[in-house]
Amino acid sequence: MSFSASWLALREPYDQAARNAEILDAVAGYFAGQATISAVDLACGTGATLRAIGARLPVRQTWRLIDNDLSLLSRAAPADVSADIVVRTEPIDLVRDLELALDGPVDLVTNSALLDLVSQEWLDRFVVETAARRLPVYAALVYDGCVTFEPALALDPDIVDAVNRHQQTDKGFGPALGPAAAGELIAAFEQIGYETVHGPSDWNFGSADAAIQKEVIAGWAAAARQVGGIPVEKIVDWLERRHRAIAEGRSSIVVGHADVFTRPQALR
Repeated sequence: MSFSASWLALREPYDQAARNAEILDAVAGYFAGQATISAVDLACGTGATLRAIGARLPVRQTWRLIDNDLSLLSRAAPADVSADIVVRTEPIDLVRDLELALDGPVDLVTNSALLDLVSQEWLDRFVVETAARRLPVYAALVYDGCVTFEPALALDPDIVDAVNRHQQTDKGFGPALGPAAAGELIAAFEQIGYETVHGPSDWNFGSADAAIQKEVIAGWAAAARQVGGIPVEKIVDWLERRHRAIAEGRSSIVVGHADVFTRPQALR
C-alpha cells in the first residue's frame, strides 16, 4: 500500500507533534556517547522519520531509506543535509525482501505509520529477523483504534468500528493487524527478552486544523462504505454534520497512536 506525497506532507507536522517525547528520549539515550550511527528506515515515504529524529542521534549518521514507491523515494533524500549525514535511498519490496533491507551495517531500525498495515505473519518475521541481528527498533505512530470526536455524534462509534475493521483488511502485507499492532509488537519482543518502552503519540486536531480533519473524515467515510454494515445515507449524514462542525470551528478529533522503542538486553 502506498500513500500520496500530498497526504504525507499534510500529516507530517501532526506526526512530528504527536511523537512521544519520552520514547524519543529513550532512543537518543540508547545511542548517547556514540560518535556514529547507521539507521535503516522501512517504508520511509518522503523521509519524515529522518527529519523528525535525526537531530536526536549521533552527529555522524548513515541512513538507508527504504520504500517500494519510486515517486516517494525520489523525494526522500534531503537536499540540504549536513556533511556528517549520508543518505541512500533503496527501492525494496518489504513483503518479499525484508531481510535485504535489514542486512548490512545497521544500528537502528525505524518505521513510522507502518506496523498497523502489516499482517501478523509479517510482524512475526520482522521480529525474528531484527532479533537475529540484535537490532533495536523505533516504531512510531502505530494506529491504536481509539478515536474521540467533539462534538460527539450518535454514529461516531459505528464509524470508528467500521474504520477499525477496514484497517484489518489487506494493505499489501496480508490481513493487517490494524489497532492490535502495537500490542502484538510489544508482546513479541518482550517474549524474546527485549526491553521495551512505549507511550501514546496521538494526533490532536483542533479548530485550526480544518484541512487534515476534512481529509481524515473523508477517508473514514469511504472506509465505512467499503466494509459495509452502515446504511450509506447515515454515512452521508454523518459526514455532512462533521463538515458543518469543522466549518463552524467547533470540531476537534483525537486519533490514538502509539510509539514503541524496543532493544536487546545488554550482553553480560
